[in-house]
Amino acid sequence: MGKSSQRKGADGERELAAILRDHGHDVERGGLQTYGEVPDLVGLPGIHIEVKRVERLNVPEAMAQAIRDAARFGGVPSLFHRRSRSPWLVTMRLTDWLELYERAHTKP
Repeated sequence: MGKSSQRKGADGERELAAILRDHGHDVERGGLQTYGEVPDLVGLPGIHIEVKRVERLNVPEAMAQAIRDAARFGGVPSLFHRRSRSPWLVTMRLTDWLELYERAHTKP
């Protein structure tokens, strides 16, 4: 991965973390360790955040990475991604989304 790609990725992580903090979530970058040693962002309990800030994203490949990393670090694999001048999107497996939705809408 080239330095400009790494910089763009880190910028994307900072940008997304700021947005999530603006919405009241205590989210921080995983750290500056070597690629793959820590999650991209931490602070959403039960959610593994994989961040991709690229123009052309291979969604199945990126989601496979999120699934592998979630197995290692814990949480529901969630791919947060955006292109330049486009809004952030979140990709999840349908089964995970349904579980989160049903849990949020189940009466106590």
